[in-house]
Amino acid sequence: MTRFFEPPRPRVLAHRGLAIDVPENTLLAFERAVAVGAAYIETDVHASADGVAILAHDPDLMRVAGLGARIGELTAAELARVGLGAGQGLVPLAEALDAFAGIRFNIDVKDPAAVEPTARAVRAAAAVDRVLVSSFSEARRRAAVALLPGVATSASASRFVRALLAGKAGFGPGVRRALRGLDAVQIPERALGLATTTRRMIRAFHAAGVEVHVWTVNAQERMAELFALGVDGVVTDRADLGVPTAAAASIPANPL
Repeated sequence: MTRFFEPPRPRVLAHRGLAIDVPENTLLAFERAVAVGAAYIETDVHASADGVAILAHDPDLMRVAGLGARIGELTAAELARVGLGAGQGLVPLAEALDAFAGIRFNIDVKDPAAVEPTARAVRAAAAVDRVLVSSFSEARRRAAVALLPGVATSASASRFVRALLAGKAGFGPGVRRALRGLDAVQIPERALGLATTTRRMIRAFHAAGVEVHVWTVNAQERMAELFALGVDGVVTDRADLGVPTAAAASIPANPL
């Protein structure tokens, strides 16, 4: 395991920062998350037209800025001039990694064009050991990991589905095979109409050597229930609630 996993469990991953009243995926949202004690920031990356990794969940700017342009159509300099509110703008990944040098980043690579710029930014910040690379796409995940030897990584959608179906069938070797070489599964509470966070499934994931992080959990009571079941971390919009809940949690020992 890399330095990404050094802080004690359970983990609270601040989903796009703490963006209750400030724009998501901005330095201010990350500042707010760190201020309430979050050790992890979950964020998303697209590529600008000139090949810079930019923090943004959506491929276009309509939801966050009311603009129809796509991130990949604008240069990093043009994107820097887009206002998101509260004095915030679109942030290059490299800038965020430098600004929060003591924080772990969970990076979801949203676009094939973002793979190489993401890897370049992580290497430039000497941040390989405090980053976890994720993607719904196995091709994007593999490509990013290949450029970042030793980086932590979580299951793509296809590998998680294979593990879930094997686990529901009670086929432990199938779970282990589906998750070989991974460090975590980052999952919703239900997938394919199946519950993913039963004690049996959590035990199967742990037996395969991965941590279990659940998204997106915002109710404090549910966070506490998941920690009690043995979940290793939650991805949450409410790091301000998650951090004290994690501190108070009695989480079962992880066999990893």
